Formats: sequence, C-alpha cells, structure tokens
Amino acid sequence: MDTLLSGLLQTVWISAVAIVLGVVIGVLCAVARSARSRILRVLAAGYVEGMRNTPFIVQLFLVFFGLPGLGIQITAIQAGLIALTLNLGAYSAEIIRAGIEATHRSQIEAGAALGLRRRDILLHVVLLPALERVWPALSSQFVLTMLASSILSQISVEELSSAGALIDSRTYRSMEVYIILAGFYLGLTMLFRLSFDLAGRFLFPRRRAVAVRR
Repeated sequence: MDTLLSGLLQTVWISAVAIVLGVVIGVLCAVARSARSRILRVLAAGYVEGMRNTPFIVQLFLVFFGLPGLGIQITAIQAGLIALTLNLGAYSAEIIRAGIEATHRSQIEAGAALGLRRRDILLHVVLLPALERVWPALSSQFVLTMLASSILSQISVEELSSAGALIDSRTYRSMEVYIILAGFYLGLTMLFRLSFDLAGRFLFPRRRAVAVRR
C-alpha cells in the first residue's frame, strides 16, 4: 500500500502541474489561432495538428530520447511533464478556440464602444466567457491527461501504474494488483471531476448565479 500511495501522489502532482501549464499553452495557442497575424496562425496550427495527430507515446519518446540526443539532459519526470504539457496544450487550444469563436462580434464592438482597451476586451469580453463556456469540455480533457500519465511508466517514472507493475513483478498476483489499480484510477477520476466542478463554480460565479436563479 505504501508503494501504491507513493505512486498515487506522484500521479496527482505530475497531472496537476501538466494541467496548469497545458492550459497556459492552450490559451496562448487559441489566441494565436484567432490572431490577425498569418505567421502566428500557421505556427499555432502546425503545433496543434502535429500534437493531435500523433500518438502520445511517440511524443513522450521524442522528448525523452530526442532531447538528450540534442545535448539537453533531462530526467524522466521532466520528460513526462514536458510531453503531457505539450499534449494537453494542443487539445485545450482547440477547445478554447471553439469558445472564443462562439463570442459574438457585437460583444467585442460593445466593449470597444465602452472605451475598453484591447487587452481588457480580450480578457473580460472574449477569453473569460470563452473559458466559462468550454469548462466542462476542458475538465474532461484534464481527466484524460491524468489517465494518460500512466504511459509515463514506459520511461520509468514512478507513478501509479509503475507502482502497480512493480508490485505485480514481486508478487505475481496480477488480477488483484490491477483490480486495485483500476479502483485507484476510478477514485482519482471522480476526485478530479469533483475538483474541477468546484473550481468552475469558484472561477465562474456568474454561471453559478444563473443556475441558482433557474
């Protein structure tokens, strides 16, 4: 149980860091894909399509084995974080872009008519409402990122799946080990979904107020 709990904590913190960084990348790419600059749009689109159309394990191996080949020495955990972050960044960029494109042009024009600066219009009129609209889809993608962290066991990151494999190799009780492992992941999924739901209520109080009035 100590081994499983250690792996569980590793999975949680790796997933949490990757989610935070991935959302930052996703927001930047979503804004870039909606920008006037053709260069920004092309670069962002190339990154998103490249990440979304290749297997995550290939991306992980490219980071883990490729960067040291270029002279950049990183640990297994660092490689896993980079791969998870880049992968989530691409998927979240498309989700956030959909929310941005759902913003009606009249809302932007109204913000400009009120004398808001472009930065304030982007943040308060476009970006925050877009995040509010797509938060359920983003939350589901965050859970998928947590589940994808199990693949990091392929590069010897000591997360939950790796802990289960270690116990299995010592006890040869595969059925019991992986049933317990599935239970841990199920519990983590429910905990993550609850956490993101509460975070959404805190980040977007307007939606909560509308729900209460209904």
